[in-house]
Amino acid sequence: MQLKKIMLTTPVVLTLLLGFSLSAMAFGANKFEKEVEIETGAVKLVREVLRGDYGVISTEELKKMIDSGQEILVIDTMPYEDSYKKGHIPGAQQFLFPIPEMTTWDSKETDGKSQEDFAALLGPDKNKTIVIYCGFVKCTRSHNGAMWARKLGYTNVLRHPGGIFAWKGAGYEAEEVK
Repeated sequence: MQLKKIMLTTPVVLTLLLGFSLSAMAFGANKFEKEVEIETGAVKLVREVLRGDYGVISTEELKKMIDSGQEILVIDTMPYEDSYKKGHIPGAQQFLFPIPEMTTWDSKETDGKSQEDFAALLGPDKNKTIVIYCGFVKCTRSHNGAMWARKLGYTNVLRHPGGIFAWKGAGYEAEEVK
């Protein structure tokens, strides 16, 4: 009787073990595939930063900078109606940039605004701290904004790659336009 019971339960146990093993292998493969995705994004970001010749700032660093009262200009590069109006980093100014890299100025891509309009927003002090962000790390609007600030001669330009998603994800309040 005992041998019969073992013979009947062994296939069930083996099937469960095989199922768990395959699940664990699949989970492990996903872990490695996820790392490739993270690496791809990180390399893309680094290459953008190198091409744009600007620095980067984390969400926590930006929050500390704002809380310290340091004079900075924060620019949101997302569309006004669809994003900025619904939630932006407190005090941020809005200036739309496109998602594809903008190697030459195209006013059609910046809501009809010119380089002069952007320079006017940035102001005359070429050494002031300017922080530019968009929605999230893969969004390249902030790359365009930071790159163009550098092209216009501003020296202390930082990109906040996590953007408004990281800001909200860190539990910080976003400001809305009413």
